[in-house]
Amino acid sequence: MVRFSFSGHELIALPQAALFWPARHALLVADLHFEKASWYARFGQMLPPYDSEATLADLEALAAATNARELWCLGDSFHDSDGSKRLSVRATAQLRGLTSTLKWTWIAGNHDLAMEDTHGGRIVHEAEVDGLVLRHEADPSDPRPELSGHFHPKLRVRVRGQNVARRCFVASETKLILPAFGALTGGLDAAHPEIVRAAGPGAEALVPVSDRLLRFPLAA
Repeated sequence: MVRFSFSGHELIALPQAALFWPARHALLVADLHFEKASWYARFGQMLPPYDSEATLADLEALAAATNARELWCLGDSFHDSDGSKRLSVRATAQLRGLTSTLKWTWIAGNHDLAMEDTHGGRIVHEAEVDGLVLRHEADPSDPRPELSGHFHPKLRVRVRGQNVARRCFVASETKLILPAFGALTGGLDAAHPEIVRAAGPGAEALVPVSDRLLRFPLAA
């Protein structure tokens, strides 16, 4: 676990593409995209239909490892607003087990803006918690410190002649963008102009490795 300070709060960047907030015993994740495979299947693109179960298994393990009491999903938790209706029996049981034992909050994203049945937890469009704004997509016009998702940032670097891509956080003085947690999510280059614009001046890619947090400046 790698601790760092953001806007006066001690946070922990986890290699599993999640954020832990020790003071609140809160686990924060973004872009789970449950039922992405079944959504693609509707259009004839057949993918292994286990993405939701795999993502939920990872969440179960991480919640247990961190002893989390709260769990915040920062939007696009389902790949579409009807995704919760397509969960398998097993995935439904996994999700209900989590929402019944944790204080669970869904923040609506652009993919699941109209979601209703979430198998537990409460739905909000954004929240302000202990001085930090939690929303799906960063708002460059809002000066308040903010945690968000949406962009699925990945750091792409060349190491020993090989191209390497790794999920990363993107941070500036007032913005912290989380990587996508879902098992079937892609990624956008952390240096993409849209990510740099959203994060603002001084944006860096943060990569937790063992007991260190590697920082890579992102050009404006």
